[in-house]
Amino acid sequence: MFKTRLPLPGTAPATLIPVDAADACPPVIRIVEYDRDSIVEKTACSIDQLPEPGLDDGKIRWIELDGLGDVEVLRKLGEKYHLHPLALEDVMNTGQRPKIEGYDHHVFIVASMIYRDDADSRMCGEQISIFLGKGILISIQENPEMDIFEPVRQRLRAGRGYIRKLGADYLAYALLDSVIDHLFPILECIGEALEELEDELLTRPNKGCVSRLHEYRRTLVHIRRAVWPERDLLASMLHDSSGLITDETKVFLRDAHDHAVRIIDLIESYRDIAAGLLEIYLSAISQRTNEIMRVLTVISAIFIPLTFVAGVYGMNFEHMPELHEWWGYFVCLLIMGGIAVFQVWFFKRKGWL
Repeated sequence: MFKTRLPLPGTAPATLIPVDAADACPPVIRIVEYDRDSIVEKTACSIDQLPEPGLDDGKIRWIELDGLGDVEVLRKLGEKYHLHPLALEDVMNTGQRPKIEGYDHHVFIVASMIYRDDADSRMCGEQISIFLGKGILISIQENPEMDIFEPVRQRLRAGRGYIRKLGADYLAYALLDSVIDHLFPILECIGEALEELEDELLTRPNKGCVSRLHEYRRTLVHIRRAVWPERDLLASMLHDSSGLITDETKVFLRDAHDHAVRIIDLIESYRDIAAGLLEIYLSAISQRTNEIMRVLTVISAIFIPLTFVAGVYGMNFEHMPELHEWWGYFVCLLIMGGIAVFQVWFFKRKGWL
């Protein structure tokens, strides 16, 4: 689900390793400048077109860098806004564990975003990197085509609520909350799929059900692996002492932390349901096997005495008078048929059939 990129052994710290050409996405740079009364959105063609750091005009600036296909763009971005080289290395080496790290002039936040690919309904994931400074927020994504932050932009354009009244720390909360809340519809789809799978397992269990069940369980493991540290991330932000996260925003972060806990509870519930469904499948297969073996056993039990009778008269000894009578063959068949009918009646009376 997540594409993990690790540095080569022996690589010097803070080394920015280019992304493979197959996975490289050309960077797209967007800027949103806003305050209580106005908002301006524009696209930048280079880092030089970005606003200078340290501006104190009361505006909040959100810089989006979508795509890691050009290492030089990221390096120039770090030089312009004094981003720590180790944090930039974590941006390039995707697959980092969600975390928050404090530096001199900013805090560095890593989150894991999970979404459903509309093309094939496949679960995908990527790393979201956020640099939070005074009056500025820089967000970096791997793929510019996969974006879940459009609702946040719409809230900024509408100007309703707190998003344009509070600072950049509230914008960071809004992005993290969007990442977490985006999991609710995904888990809802998984829950509905598990209910349908349960009905199918009870009526017509097959190997395809098991394959789908293992796929859902694997998806739940990936989501749990991403959300669990994000809960710790939000808890760390609640106790942040850098001064970049205000008490007003921490109230909202508590709500986001509660959402993360709810998601973890849902994941655990669905994992238990998936484990129960696997037991249902194994029980259904075992019951079906037992029924088949019972039928085969009954058939074998019916033919055992018939085989005995046929074996006795198949010895053809001279002192067996029935062998020379014209009615001997028919009487033997009649006796064998009577034995079979009696056994069937007896098995049904005992409840074995």
